[in-house]
Amino acid sequence: MSDKFGFINYNNARKHISISVPSATEVMSPHIKSVEDLRVLGINLSSFGTFAQFFICVTGVFVFYLVYGYLQELIFSMEGFKPFGWYLTLVQFGFYSLFGLVELQLTQDKRRRIPGKTYMIIAFLTVGTMGLSNTSLGYLNYPTQVIFKCCKLIPVMVGGVFIQGKRYNVADVSAAICMSLGLVWFTLADSKIAPNFDLTGVILISLALCADAAIGNVQEKAMKLHNGSNSEMVLYSYSIGFVYIFVGLISVGGLGPAVAFCSQHPLKTYGYAFLFSLTGYFGISFVLALIKLFGALVAVTVTTGRKAMTVVLSFMFFAKPFTFQYVWGGLLVVFGIFLNVYSKNRDKMKLPSLADIRKLVLSRKRGRLLSQNV
Repeated sequence: MSDKFGFINYNNARKHISISVPSATEVMSPHIKSVEDLRVLGINLSSFGTFAQFFICVTGVFVFYLVYGYLQELIFSMEGFKPFGWYLTLVQFGFYSLFGLVELQLTQDKRRRIPGKTYMIIAFLTVGTMGLSNTSLGYLNYPTQVIFKCCKLIPVMVGGVFIQGKRYNVADVSAAICMSLGLVWFTLADSKIAPNFDLTGVILISLALCADAAIGNVQEKAMKLHNGSNSEMVLYSYSIGFVYIFVGLISVGGLGPAVAFCSQHPLKTYGYAFLFSLTGYFGISFVLALIKLFGALVAVTVTTGRKAMTVVLSFMFFAKPFTFQYVWGGLLVVFGIFLNVYSKNRDKMKLPSLADIRKLVLSRKRGRLLSQNV
């Protein structure tokens, strides 16, 4: 089946990964090997074909992150909670660390493979991505935030060029532009309902995008070089990030008011935060699997498509006016996804040329004429 859908190149490419020779001060990880035992939430994906792996990861990302987005908007819709975005991120990082520890204990190999210095960088970028994104919801409405976040395909590609030395073809660049423009067009219609632009929120979400542009590429490079597991990546990056946020909140005096507010509404704050963190943890596990198997660009392409589905589902649960802007934006997103898949499978997906199309049209016309003469 993988041959049919054009994914066989991924499987061949990831069986042999290039490993750079460490310097005198570094020790090569004894676990560097082919990616043969990738597990997500205890499920060994290596027993499935490449297309099945891709389908499982995409399904996991869509299901869990759609619930994640709904709960995120639900939490910030609570009266008085908007100033405590960083505290929500602290609680979220705490739950992620706990979930990662439990999952790591269930695996046979519990040793850390990726260096601690790398995790400190990843944790800093993760704090910037999630913390600034959560905090921006205190200044921007949810559709406006999505407008900015949907544009991260392009900075991820730029990060891939500078961090990993990648080169992208015209189809990849066109896919990123089409998906970004499509989602912007799609969500702009929604933002007209309750526009709430604020310069502080714009700055926060822009900084989150800068961190997001780097984190996927850094994770991909670290996981390929040291063959780190998903649970290890989650545990160490989010536990170190928890310390960063905790120290920051104490320094600015933001911990006390947040704790006092949440203690008055424990079910709506900590209860929703637990479900919010649980679905987010499941979602990030599938995202990391996508990064490890298919690269950062494919992973971000999938998550960007998920954002479009989030807006679509909002019409199913909430009454909103409809315009054809949603249709044109959705078509642009679909076309961007097609360009991205086509760029990865050109050998298997040969599009007809203009000459072929012209010959096909002429042959059909001849067929009609012959049938009429008969």
